[in-house]
Amino acid sequence: MQSQLKEKLWAYIVHNNPDLMISLQEDYSVTKYLEEKVRSILPMAEGLLAEGKPQYAIEELCLNAMTEGLKPSKFLYIRLVIEEEFPDDFDRLKENGVLTYEVVNLIAACKEVFEAFDFNQENQDNRHLRYAVIAQVHDYLLPG
Repeated sequence: MQSQLKEKLWAYIVHNNPDLMISLQEDYSVTKYLEEKVRSILPMAEGLLAEGKPQYAIEELCLNAMTEGLKPSKFLYIRLVIEEEFPDDFDRLKENGVLTYEVVNLIAACKEVFEAFDFNQENQDNRHLRYAVIAQVHDYLLPG
């Protein structure tokens, strides 16, 4: 089960948090990170197994626990803002194959905004947060 949990966690990170993926790869700490995350939820998994929960349910609950601190995804948030507010730029970046790279750069550019609003699942729909991110994306995409 541990290897399946590591695979599921890595797939989640690749899809939802490419910024973390890149950081872990640059530090050569992917394996260590995945192993620590899986190790941290093993007691929970063993308890669920003892309760007779099915494997798929245990994996889903464990994945939710391991990814709690990774939600909401800043990557998906910024990607959606670009797609909705800057569709021409979105298409251009996607066609050029640099969309993921630029969204990861924008996470850094929006760091202070996310910190100022304490970006979390409860406030991800805050319109002032969205406007602040739109302004940062605008400044990033249209320097000058």
